[in-house]
Amino acid sequence: MSKGVENGIGGSSGQPVMAGLNREPLAHIAKRDEIPMWKAWTIRLIAVLLSLVVCAVVIFGLTKLNPIEVYKAIFSGAVGTSRRTWVTIRDAMVLLCIAIGLTPAFKMRFWNIGAEGQVLVGGVATAAVMIYGGDSMPTWLMFLVMIVCSIAAGMVWGLIPSIFKAVWNTNETLFTLMLNYVAMQIVTFCIVFWENPSGSNTVGIINSASKAGWLPSLFGMTYGWNVVIVLALTLGMYIYLKYSKQGYEIAVVGESENTAKYVGINVKKVIMRTMAISGGICGIAGFILVSGASHTISTSTAGGRGFTAIIVAWLSKFNAFAMILVSFFLVFMQKGAMQIASQFNLNENASDVITGIILFFILGSEFFINYKVELRGRRKEG
Repeated sequence: MSKGVENGIGGSSGQPVMAGLNREPLAHIAKRDEIPMWKAWTIRLIAVLLSLVVCAVVIFGLTKLNPIEVYKAIFSGAVGTSRRTWVTIRDAMVLLCIAIGLTPAFKMRFWNIGAEGQVLVGGVATAAVMIYGGDSMPTWLMFLVMIVCSIAAGMVWGLIPSIFKAVWNTNETLFTLMLNYVAMQIVTFCIVFWENPSGSNTVGIINSASKAGWLPSLFGMTYGWNVVIVLALTLGMYIYLKYSKQGYEIAVVGESENTAKYVGINVKKVIMRTMAISGGICGIAGFILVSGASHTISTSTAGGRGFTAIIVAWLSKFNAFAMILVSFFLVFMQKGAMQIASQFNLNENASDVITGIILFFILGSEFFINYKVELRGRRKEG
């Protein structure tokens, strides 16, 4: 072998053959050890602002409309009047309640996709109490029974897949998902059993004359009780997960079941207990929907909120207070969709496109929160 080849020099040009292979990449991605909360939320805020700019370009490109006018219409549709504001708050509270219910299960790495069914069985239990006890129970007792029954129904619906998971290690994602359809059939059966004359999938307004079982206004606020109940659950869940022994056990089981067993935690008990809590809170959402909002029960009472709440929980990183903002934002955009559809004669999917772009940017911002990009020169200096 020649001396030139030994030294990595090839041909008469004298250029290093392997030099290019040893060159460092232009940028390097490294996981952050920790990031201050203010910096994380600043990154999210920048992502939202950038998403609005992109949305403006998309709106103008597709519809030739003034993006500012479209944004004004979305704002008007969500909070333009006192009535619209309270409806937005009401729906945001329901979505928040379901997200709070999903949080302990998800933190335990139990993928509860059955919130829709848990909400439905909680709602049908509430409707049953309203129908059969509306004329025979005092108001305070009726509300107490409705809450207890909705929680119990949701807990049972949450316990079923958790028992199968704990004992036979079944797939909780498929199990909870299939139970949604079972819950829909139960609602349909109950409606038929209650002899709905129209034969449709709704039982009509319950106790429309007496309003027995309807959540009343609180301090003049139409849906004041909805807000109080859900915010109390939010605070309770935050304290439960962060400061209680059971919250610690949920976190340990979620990180590693083997570690949990090693330190003496009864994993099966934790799984069943946590899913009972998760289902019970979703059952309360059913109570709020039937008693405090629609005053009826149907197969569409949950309205897809059980799946939307999954997005709320994940975007919030299972932070109960962050879920308040995310829930309000998603409902805000949903209500705005109806307004731009009527005002500009656009399909409601136009707002879904806007919401999707914003969510894409928010999800993308999580990358920059969890990772940092180091340029070649800066990395060498470090």
